[in-house]
Amino acid sequence: MTPDLPAPLAAWFSKRGWSPRRHQLDMLAEGRAGRHALLVAATGAGKTLSGFLPTLAELIEHPSDGLHTLYVSPLKALAVDIQRNLVTPVDEMGVDIRVETRTGDTPSDRKARQRVKPPQILLTTPESLSLLLSYPDSVTMFAGLKTIVIDEVHVFATGKRGDLLSLCMARLQAIAPAMRRVALSATVADPDGYRAWLAPDGDIDSVSLVLGETGVDPNIAILLPEDRVPWAGHSGRYAAAQVMAEIETHKTTIVFCNTRSLAELIFQDLWKENAMQLPIGIHHGSLEKEARRKVEAAMAGGRLRALVATASLDLGVDWGDVDCVIQMGAPKGSSRLLQRIGRSNHRLDEPSEAILVPGNRFEYLEARAALDAVEAGELDTDVFRMGALDVLAQHLMACACAAPFDQQAMLAEIRSALPYSALTDELFDKVLGFIRDGGYSLRAYDRFKRLTQDADGLWRVSHPKFVAQHRLNAGIIVEATMLKVRFRNGRALGKVEEAFASTLSHGDTFFFAGMSLEVEKIDTEDLIVRATARPARIPTYGGSRMPLSTNLADRVRGFLDTPAEWSRFPDDVREWLEIQARRSTLPHPDQLLVETFPREGRNYMVAYSFEGWNAHQSLGMLITRRMETAGLKPLGFVANDYALATYSIDPVTDPAALFSPDILEHEFVDWVQQSHLLKRAFREVAVIGGLVERQHPGKRKTGKQVTFSTDLIYDVLRKYEPGHILLEAAWADARARMTDVGRLADLLDRAAGTMLHVDLPRVSPLAVPVLVLIGRERVSTGSADDALLIEAEALAGEAMRLD
Repeated sequence: MTPDLPAPLAAWFSKRGWSPRRHQLDMLAEGRAGRHALLVAATGAGKTLSGFLPTLAELIEHPSDGLHTLYVSPLKALAVDIQRNLVTPVDEMGVDIRVETRTGDTPSDRKARQRVKPPQILLTTPESLSLLLSYPDSVTMFAGLKTIVIDEVHVFATGKRGDLLSLCMARLQAIAPAMRRVALSATVADPDGYRAWLAPDGDIDSVSLVLGETGVDPNIAILLPEDRVPWAGHSGRYAAAQVMAEIETHKTTIVFCNTRSLAELIFQDLWKENAMQLPIGIHHGSLEKEARRKVEAAMAGGRLRALVATASLDLGVDWGDVDCVIQMGAPKGSSRLLQRIGRSNHRLDEPSEAILVPGNRFEYLEARAALDAVEAGELDTDVFRMGALDVLAQHLMACACAAPFDQQAMLAEIRSALPYSALTDELFDKVLGFIRDGGYSLRAYDRFKRLTQDADGLWRVSHPKFVAQHRLNAGIIVEATMLKVRFRNGRALGKVEEAFASTLSHGDTFFFAGMSLEVEKIDTEDLIVRATARPARIPTYGGSRMPLSTNLADRVRGFLDTPAEWSRFPDDVREWLEIQARRSTLPHPDQLLVETFPREGRNYMVAYSFEGWNAHQSLGMLITRRMETAGLKPLGFVANDYALATYSIDPVTDPAALFSPDILEHEFVDWVQQSHLLKRAFREVAVIGGLVERQHPGKRKTGKQVTFSTDLIYDVLRKYEPGHILLEAAWADARARMTDVGRLADLLDRAAGTMLHVDLPRVSPLAVPVLVLIGRERVSTGSADDALLIEAEALAGEAMRLD
C-alpha cells in the first residue's frame, strides 16, 4: 500500500513537476510503521529527502515543539548544504518547521539557545552530538526525540567516529526508547553489515533494507596524454592543458585530487593554462572556514567554472550545475570513484560524466580496473572491527559530565552498541579504572583522577574542572599539529602542519590557498606571510596517503595475467607488459613475483605485492632490518601502491627467507616499539581518551607541548605499566591503521607458497615505476617532477631493450 503524502508535501512535489520515487515512499512507510531503516540508493536518487520525508510528514500532520529529528553528517559542509536544501522546500511548503545546524563552527550563543529551545530538526556531526550529551539538560532535550538520520553511513561505521556515534545512539535510545534509527548511503557493498551496526543490540532483523532505483550508467573516460603514458609520477600533472580544455567545454567541473598538497599544485598548473581567465576555486580541509564557505557559495551560485578539491567534497554536497568530474591520479577504490562521480549531474535519470587522469602506467591499469569495477557494480568491502577503548573512555566521561551513572546499567547500554557488544566486565573495569586515576603508574597525580565512585556505587565527575576540560578537548579527529597561516593584518588563510612549517625560514616561499606566499615570521602558533610573485614550494601534509583497495589490486593482478585484455590498453602500456613478459615474467594473480638484478654497483630486489603504499612502507622497514641482520648491507628501500624495492651492497639470493611470516612476531614488534609509530599512536589515544588535554580555557597547547606531555607519560607506562589500557589501544591503532598489518599478514602468509623469484641481468620494465622513486620520495617541486621524468626515460630505455 502506498502511503499518502500530506497535502503540503504532495502540492510541493506537484508544483515542481515531480513524483516521489518508490524508495522515498518505502522510507515513508517504514517511518510510519516505526521501523529502523537503511536506504542504499544511487547518488542523485533523493536520499536526503527520503530520510527526512517521514519527519516532514509527521510534523505537518502532527505539529509539535521540541527536537523531533537529529540528522548526523560526516562533514560540516554537508550539514550546511543540507540545511540550505531542506530549508528551501520547508519555506516553499509554508509549514512551521525550524531547521538548524550545530557543528564546531556554530556560535556559542546559538548553541546555548539550542539546548533550551531546540529546533524540530537539528543537523550535526558525531562530535557535536557527543558534546550535547555531556550536558545535564540533554535528558530533557532528547526525551522526545523520534528519529536519528545518519547520512553517508559508510564514512562512519568502520572507524572511530562510528564507534563514538554508535555509543551516542545507545545513549539516545536509553533516553528516548522509541527513537527510530535511519541510515543513508550510496556506496555500501555489505548492507547486512551496516544493518547490524545500525540496529540496537545488533538485531539485524529490526532494520529494514530499502534499495533505491538504479540510475543511468555513468560515462567514464580515461584521459591519455598526447604522447605517452608516463613511467613515473602519481599526479597526472602532465595533463594540465588537457584538463583545462575539458573545463572550457563544460559548464562546471570538479577536479578531485587525492591529497591537499596535490590540490594546491594542480590549481597552480591550471591557472597557468587558463588563457580564458575562467573563474577557478580551490577547496580542502586546511583552508580557513570563511574561505571554504565563500567557495561553496560561489559553486552553489554558479559563479565558478571549476573547483579543485580533495576528500572534503567527496560526500553529498549537491551542486546541480556540475556536469563533469575529473579525477587526478588513480582513485584507489571503486567506491570512492563512484562517490566522486556522483558529484556530476547530481540526478538519477542523467548519466554522470567523469574523466580519470592516471599518473603513470600502473595507475593506468588501476584506472582501467576502477572503471571495470564501477561497470560491474563492484564496490570495495568495509571491515567492521571492535570498538576503540580510547573512544569508550571519552564517551564514559561525557556521560558522567551529564549525570552520575550506575556501572552495570552503563555496561548494558554500551553493549547495545554493536562495536562494543563483546566488551567484557574486566575490560570495562579497566577503562573505568583508567578514568578514575590514570592507572596505577599515574594514580599519585590528582590531574588524572577524573571520576570517583560514591558509597552508593554511582560514578560521578571528581571535580567541576574536569567537566570543563572534557568539553574543551572532546573529539575523535586528532590532526597533525597545525600552524595558522595569516597576513600581518590578521587575515587568516588556513593552516599548515607544524612539521612542514618547521622546515621553513624567513624569505622561503610556498603555495597555499591558491597563492604564492613568502614567509615573514614564524612564531609558536602562527606563520606570518605576504603574497609574492616568486616561485614557490608546496605544503606537504601527513596522513594523506589513500590505500589501494584490495578489490582494485586484485583486478590489476588479473590484467597482468590476461594478455587477451591488453588490446584495450594504449600501445605503450601494452608494449610495456609484452616486453616484461619476454624479459622476465608476469605473475599469476595468486603469485608473489620477486625480481633481483644488479645496477650501477648496487643490488636490487623488487617485490610486486600490490598491497598498497602503507603496507609496503611497513614491510620495507622490516625487510631492510632483516637484511641488515643477514649481513646484506641494505642501503634503503622505496615503495608505491604496487611494489616494494630494496637496494643493497650484497645481492639477495634467497628472498623467501626475508618474507617469512615470523617477521611479524619478532622484527615487527621491535620496530614499532623503537620507531615513532607507537608514540604517535599513543599521542592520539591519549588525547582522545582524555589523558592529555589539547586546550585549556583561553589557550591551546602547541603540538610540541602535547607531544612532550604524551611522550613523558608513554615512557613511564612502557617502563612501569606495559599492560596499561592506552598502550593496548595505541598498539591496536599502530597495527591496524598506521602499518596496515592485516594486509601485511595476508601477504606474508601466502609468500612462502606462491613466491616466484626471477634473477635478471638488469632492471625489468615492471620495476621502472618504483625504482625511479629512489631519492625522490619527499621532493614535490616542479623541477623535481621534470628530473623524475628524465631519469625514468633513461631507466626505461635500459629496461625495454630486448638484447
